[in-house]
Amino acid sequence: MATLDGKKILVIATNYGVEQDEIVVPVEQLRERGATVTVAAQETGAIQTLVGDKDPGKTVDPDTTIGGVSAQGFDALVVPGGTINADTIRTDKQAVSLVAAFVAADKPVAAICHGPWTLVEAGVLPGRTITSFPSLQTDVRNAGAEWVDREVQVDGGIITSRNPDDLPAFVDAIESALTA
Repeated sequence: MATLDGKKILVIATNYGVEQDEIVVPVEQLRERGATVTVAAQETGAIQTLVGDKDPGKTVDPDTTIGGVSAQGFDALVVPGGTINADTIRTDKQAVSLVAAFVAADKPVAAICHGPWTLVEAGVLPGRTITSFPSLQTDVRNAGAEWVDREVQVDGGIITSRNPDDLPAFVDAIESALTA
């Protein structure tokens, strides 16, 4: 039996600009560990990933739309980065509401790289300690959180990492949060 059998994880992204490894790696590895992973995008069409925010990467077919899901049916939420993805998704009221709903329900929310911008918008950071891509430090502090430079930071149900190099620790922390 895999460690995450029976766990349902939601991954949200825009249809353009998500950092390839920050969506592909968690989806693949969490599925390998037994989780049912649902990818929700803003629209039904394919998600065009980018590598390094500029070069086209793989396309990912979403299972549903952000508007078609709620926190109720899932055990955890993953918010990948990519500057374009994160800057766009933080203006999506449904995505921001999903983050807030997961936090309110004490369900793990994992955000990597620029993904924590959505946590800033959801107003869930006051009093917490998180990490992110370094350029978000001021935004994180202005949102009432302490920023630290670590490969993974877990504060309650909030799991954050800095960049694709941190993916092994990021995925392990998601697993740990769901098996604790």
